Amino acid sequence: MTELTNKRCVPCEGGVDALSAERARTLLEQLSEWKISDDNREISRDVVFKGFYKTMAFVNAVAWIANREMHHPDLEVGYNHCRIRYTTHEINGLSENDFICAAKVDALLSD
Repeated sequence: MTELTNKRCVPCEGGVDALSAERARTLLEQLSEWKISDDNREISRDVVFKGFYKTMAFVNAVAWIANREMHHPDLEVGYNHCRIRYTTHEINGLSENDFICAAKVDALLSD
């Protein structure tokens, strides 16, 4: 677990700057297997599972986190894999919320 897993997302309605590339890279160091897009607007992670049931259980757990934090990822789901992408649409880039939720997803996968 990281410091990020103990934080809660703060509602973002725009009017603030997206994280700098330097700050995003610093936060990325607290995550496992996440990548920052070339344009510094999103982070993503691909996860592979042993079968459909485990994939869907993971997706449901991510949905629970998203609703609790009020910060929702884009998910691409297949039989045995899920790609998770976080961005803060209101600022067209990354916010700390994206990294908080990613850290909570990492915590799910570490159990």
